[in-house]
Formats: sequence, C-alpha cells, structure tokens
Amino acid sequence: MSEYKLPKVWQWEEENSKKGGNRPTAGSRFEQKLPVGEAPFQLYSLGTPNGIKVTIMFEELKELGVEGADYDLYTINIGEGDQFGSDFVEINPNSKIPALVDQSQSPRLNIFESGSILLYLAEKFNQLIPKDIHGRTETLNWLFWQMGAGPYAPEPMEYPIDRFTMETKRQLDLLDKTLANRPYIAGDTYTIADIAIWSWYGRLALGKLYEGSYEFLNLDEYTHLLEWSQRIAERPGVQKGLAAESQSIKE
Repeated sequence: MSEYKLPKVWQWEEENSKKGGNRPTAGSRFEQKLPVGEAPFQLYSLGTPNGIKVTIMFEELKELGVEGADYDLYTINIGEGDQFGSDFVEINPNSKIPALVDQSQSPRLNIFESGSILLYLAEKFNQLIPKDIHGRTETLNWLFWQMGAGPYAPEPMEYPIDRFTMETKRQLDLLDKTLANRPYIAGDTYTIADIAIWSWYGRLALGKLYEGSYEFLNLDEYTHLLEWSQRIAERPGVQKGLAAESQSIKE
C-alpha cells in the first residue's frame, strides 16, 4: 500500500450530480415538498438506531397515557438523498435523520438531533426524565455519553478494526459494570438514557446490529448488559416503536 501524501490544499475529487452521497457543502440540493399530517408531531425519519429512538419515545409516552403525543411518521430514504430536499433541510440544516416538527407550537417548532428530540419530548411531557437534580443530571450524563460514543462498525483493515473494536469493548464493559449495580442506565427508573443507549448498544448486544458482531465482540461476557437489553426489548413501547408504520414522502 502506497503512503498517503497530505496535499497542501485538500480538493474534493468525486464531484457528481447525484441527490445522495457526501459533499463538502451543506444545504439543500433540490426542491422537495414534504407531506404534513394532522397529528401534533410530524416525524421524518428512518428505522436506523438513531431513528428508532424517537418512535420508541413516542410509543413509551403513549403507554404512559400521555395525551398529545400522536405523531405522523414519514420515511426519509437516506440512500436516495431525501435528506437533502429543501423541506427537510429547512427542518434540519444538517441533513440527518431523525427530524421532528412540533406543530402544536405557534409558530411550529423544528427539532433535530436524536438526543435533542428525546430531551425535548421528555421535558414537554414531564416524563422519562427524573425531576430531582441528581437523577436528571445522571440521565443527561448518559444521554450525552451516547451522543458522543460510537459503537462497532468494522472495516477490513487491521489497525482501524483493532482500534475501534477495543474502544467498543471498553464502552460495552462500562455499560456492563454500570448495570451490575442498577436496573437502568441512570439509576432505579427507566429514562430517555435507556432509550438512547438501547437503540445502539442494546440492539448490538442482542445481535441485531452488524452481522457477525455478536461472536466477534464476544458479547456473551457482558451478562448485565445482556439482561438489561432483553428486558428493555420486552417493553410494549419499545416493541411498538420498532414496528411503527411509516408513510412515503413521495406522492
């Protein structure tokens, strides 16, 4: 393998006219009108680990009997570049899913980044986040931990595999040791921290992310994490959030 030479000025050499794909520029790439339903919340998303956080949150709120938590769910196909359409970029200028609109507010309120959406909904409905300062802070500690942590994603090169697998296993060990002393991530109660972390690490622990990862990461050794992951997976709100039906944005 030839040694990479760092240029004095970086230039992008893959310019194309496709709707999707990475570019070194932000903003919309084409005009696209998004459908808007009658529910208080309009969720534009996809069933990725970040995307399912929000549908799980809504379904958990419904299980708690919260009024006003109805939502319309629309599919943003990131493979086709839907996230770069004009209406979506107006909601999330960073062009990432999920993106949420609260149209019960006047004017309507745009919320993006999955952690921000979870926190917004928890605070709006006063649910799934402790009221006391210690519990609230511990919940936010773990919520933002997940935002900054990146789980396992293999590439066929030894150095990055070793480096990122080591970091992933360190994170798994951290969660396992934490859950050895408490039933939920932030303490004695189920919170938005559990939703955020389960969507990545819980599904990873259950073998639902990345083919072959269960054996590769030797996930059997994280017994407390595995027990928590299975317990969360059995929650009705989680199951309904994973099964939420999404509508097409195409006419």
